[in-house]
Amino acid sequence: MFVQQVEPVGGSLGLSALVAALPLVTVLVLLGAVRMKAHLAGPTGLAVAVLVAWLAYDMPLGQTLSSGAQGVLFGLFPIMWIVVNALWVYRMTVRTRHFDILRRSFGRLSDDPRIQALVIAFCFGALLEALAGFGAPVAICSVMLVALGFDPVKAAVVALVANTAPVAFGAMGTPVVTLAQVTGLPLDSVASVVGRQTPLLALVVPLVLVGLVDGRRGLRETWVPALACGSAFAVAQFVASNYVSAQLADIGAALVGAGALVAVPHSRRPAAEPVRAAVLTGVRSEDLDGKDERSEVLRAYAPYALIVVIFSVAQIPAVKDWLVQANRGFDWPFLNVASPDGEPVGGNVFTLPLVSTGGTLVLLAGLLTAVVLGVHARVALREWFATVHELRFAILTVTSVLALAYVMNLSGQAATIGHSVAAAGAGLAFLSPVLGWFGVAVSGSDTSANALFGALQVTAAQQSGLSPELLAAANSSGGVLGKMISPQNLTIACAAVGLAGREGDLLRKVLPWSLGLLLVMCLIVYAQSTVVLSWMLP
Repeated sequence: MFVQQVEPVGGSLGLSALVAALPLVTVLVLLGAVRMKAHLAGPTGLAVAVLVAWLAYDMPLGQTLSSGAQGVLFGLFPIMWIVVNALWVYRMTVRTRHFDILRRSFGRLSDDPRIQALVIAFCFGALLEALAGFGAPVAICSVMLVALGFDPVKAAVVALVANTAPVAFGAMGTPVVTLAQVTGLPLDSVASVVGRQTPLLALVVPLVLVGLVDGRRGLRETWVPALACGSAFAVAQFVASNYVSAQLADIGAALVGAGALVAVPHSRRPAAEPVRAAVLTGVRSEDLDGKDERSEVLRAYAPYALIVVIFSVAQIPAVKDWLVQANRGFDWPFLNVASPDGEPVGGNVFTLPLVSTGGTLVLLAGLLTAVVLGVHARVALREWFATVHELRFAILTVTSVLALAYVMNLSGQAATIGHSVAAAGAGLAFLSPVLGWFGVAVSGSDTSANALFGALQVTAAQQSGLSPELLAAANSSGGVLGKMISPQNLTIACAAVGLAGREGDLLRKVLPWSLGLLLVMCLIVYAQSTVVLSWMLP
C-alpha cells in the first residue's frame, strides 16, 4: 500500500507545494508563454507529474502509471464519449442541410439584430454548448451572425461573451461530471451549488449582449426581452440542475429562454431602419431568404427534441435505477493507495458507467436522428469516425490532462497544494473562482480546469473550514468566465469569421467583460461563504 504524504520534500509544506505545483506550472507556461499546442502541453505536464510522484512523493512507478491510466480511461469514457456523440449529431444535421433550415428558422424569428443576437448567440449557443461544447458554439454562432449581416468582429465578440452562462453544464454536463469525479463529491451536490451561481450570470449576460450590439440604445430599447430571456434561462438552469438532471440543465435553459424571448411582444416588433443600418454593416447571406416546408423545419428541430426526451425518460426513477444497476465497478489493477490518515482512497475502485452515462444516451439520440433525417447507416457510421478524427487533438488533450489530474490527486500532490493554499483562510472563498478562471483561460476548457484544480479546491476548503461543495463549484463557475479569453476560443472565433491573426483585437474587446463578470462571481461566492448569502446553498 502507498500512503500519501503532505510534506515529502524536506518536511516543509512550502517546499513540497512548490515541487507539487511543477506539473501545473509546466502546463500553464507551455500554453501561456511558449504557446505550445494544448495536445502537446498536456502530455508534457503529465510526464512531469509522473516524475514528481515517483521521485519526490515516493509513489511506486507502477502505481503512478496505473493512476495515470485510470485518468486516461475516464477521459475517454465517459468524457469524450459524450463529446464525440454530441458532435456527431450536429455533423449529421449539417450533412443533410437541416442545420441550414434551422439557421433560416432563427433568422425569421425577428429582423431586429439585437434580438437575433439573443436568439442565436445566447439561446442557440447554449443549446450547442449543451450538446457539444469545446468551441463549437462560438464557431457556429459567429458564422450565423455574419450570415445575418453582422460585422465579423462584432459577431465574434457577441458569440464569445454569450458563451459563458451555459459552459459549466456544457457537453451534457461534462465539466460538473468531471468535477464530481476528481473531488469525490456527489454529482448532485456539486451540480446543485453550480446551479445557484451561474444562473446569476444568465441574468446579466443578455443585457451585456444587446449593449455590445447597439450600445445604450440597445439597452434602452430591448432591455425587456433581454431580461425576460435571461430570467427564464436562469430559472430553468437552476431548476434543472437542482431537481432534474445536470445533463439537461443547459438544454432546458436554452429552450425556456428562447421561448420567453419569443413570447415578449418587444421581440417581434420590426427593428427601426437606423438600428439595422447601424448594426448590420456586413452582407446578408442570400440563402436566408429561402422558404422551407413545415415538415423539414420540424425535422431540423427533431435531433434536439430527441435528446431532451431521451434524457427526460432516463430521469424517471425506475429507469434511472435500472441504468445505475447496469454500471460495472471493479478494483483498479496495480493501485492500492491510502490517504495520510491511512484510509483507502476512492481511486482504488473504478466504476464504468456503460449504459447510464450521457454519451450512451446521446448515441441513442444520434441513431434515432439518423432515421428521422434519412441518413443511411453507412453514411452515419462514416460521419461518426470523421467526428473522432476531427476531435483527435481534443481527445489527446483531455485524456492527458485528466491523467495528470489523477496522478496529482492519488500521489498526494494536490493535497499538498491544497494545504498550502488554505493559508488564505476566509479570503479563499473570494479567490477560488479566480483559479478556475485562470485554468480555463489557458486551457480553453472548463472540464480541464476542473480536473486540474477541483481536488485542490476541496482540500483547501477542508483545511480552512469552508464548504468543499462551494469551492469546487466556484472553480467551475469562475472558469466559465475565462472561456471568452482563452487562446483556443479566440482562435476558433477568428477562423470562423475570417479574421485570422486578429486574436489580439478580440482579446482587447472581451477582456474587460471577462474581468468584470469574474469580479461579480468572486463577490457572489464570498457572500455565499458568509451569512449574507449562505441561505442560497442547499
